[in-house]
Amino acid sequence: MKIIVAGCGKIGLSILSSLVSEGHDVTAVDINQSVIDYITNVYDVIGVTGNASDCETLKEAGADNADVFIAVMDSDEINMLSCFLAKKMGTPKSIARIRNPEYNDTSLVFLRQHLEISMAINPELLTARELYNVLKFPSAVRIESFSRRSLEMIEIIIPSDSELNGMTLMRMREKYDAKVLVCCVQRDDEVYIPNGNFELKAGDKIGFTASPYEIQKLLRTIGILKKKAKDVMLLGGSKIAYYLAQMIIAGGSSVTIIEQDYDRCQKLAEGLPKATIINGNGMQQELLLEEGIESCDAFVSLTGMDEENILTAIFASMQKVPKAIAKVNKDELASMANKIGVDCIVSPKDITSDIVVKYARALENSQGSSVETLYKLMDGKAEALEFVVTAESRLTGVPLKSLQIKSGILIGGIMRGKKTIIPSGDDTVLVGDRVIIIAANARLNDLTDILK
Repeated sequence: MKIIVAGCGKIGLSILSSLVSEGHDVTAVDINQSVIDYITNVYDVIGVTGNASDCETLKEAGADNADVFIAVMDSDEINMLSCFLAKKMGTPKSIARIRNPEYNDTSLVFLRQHLEISMAINPELLTARELYNVLKFPSAVRIESFSRRSLEMIEIIIPSDSELNGMTLMRMREKYDAKVLVCCVQRDDEVYIPNGNFELKAGDKIGFTASPYEIQKLLRTIGILKKKAKDVMLLGGSKIAYYLAQMIIAGGSSVTIIEQDYDRCQKLAEGLPKATIINGNGMQQELLLEEGIESCDAFVSLTGMDEENILTAIFASMQKVPKAIAKVNKDELASMANKIGVDCIVSPKDITSDIVVKYARALENSQGSSVETLYKLMDGKAEALEFVVTAESRLTGVPLKSLQIKSGILIGGIMRGKKTIIPSGDDTVLVGDRVIIIAANARLNDLTDILK
């Protein structure tokens, strides 16, 4: 598809990179010539320098015959205006980044309808939701939900003292009475779609699917289930911190926010009357200790500096904080953070690009079982996708063990009405089922893409 990305900051560049890797014909628009020069040197894209809310710029970018227009510039209002103009010029689908908390659900619905915007994305709100999921379930380094939370995909890291160390998946199923399916394993930089003979090791990051009840049952049995974080400390008073604090307070827990900018502290105090707001430099260890980092259940570092977030998360871990999380946008730093002991990181740009890639794949598909949900797993080396099975599918009614499925692909779960099925070889897929597919090093648009 032909896709225009307007605004090439961290979020825009991540979206652009993902769409190029997906094989789309991408045009980049940015007001900064040096940014466009860099992008066109690194990526196989067309670059246009100019204001994306200007009709001449949009015409040069090809808005009259593009399939999707994505606006991720700094201003919500310019994003909405440029989407509206692109739509009027002929681009049928548009996505606008809208981040201001003042645009609540009601006003967003109104704006989308009247400006004919196909999708509104808020990276900060999406990131806050992912963080809140982990704080509710601190045993995980990541948790994703499918089909109204009836089935979840969870990633954990096997501790050095875990009884899972040295255990095969077959033995694990025999020993523990829990209906879970280990779908993928990351060991160092390699990702595996394991079979029953695969032997787990300490330090492995494992991803498995199950119902929420079965996940808690297994983690309790193997002794790594942690209680929900009740006392949370946030470093940095960003929009992510604001959204996350709202969720934490609504969930009945307490939250402390440390922010260096006094004016920002004032705004946070007005918007979050039940939160504790501290004006100070969170990089000072004395301040963190004084404000009780040693006694909190979770620490989340959300400053604008990846390096600061990594260092403070490590410091929190050294103080025996049960869950320490860092926001990291740079890929090279994210990889390093994992290796030096930060077990849980979040990346707003990656979360946002996943949403856009899912939307693009759904538009591309013409066979009916389009991508409903898409998550990147194992540091982006694998994907979990949710499909709805249609009557045209070649998979229906055939036992899974009889299907010729490509290597590196696994059926991780089936949702049939209110029933969650962790599949075996004798199970079949029926029309109307929601099917979870785990794929390593494969790009799937349609459910039938899993077949040889």
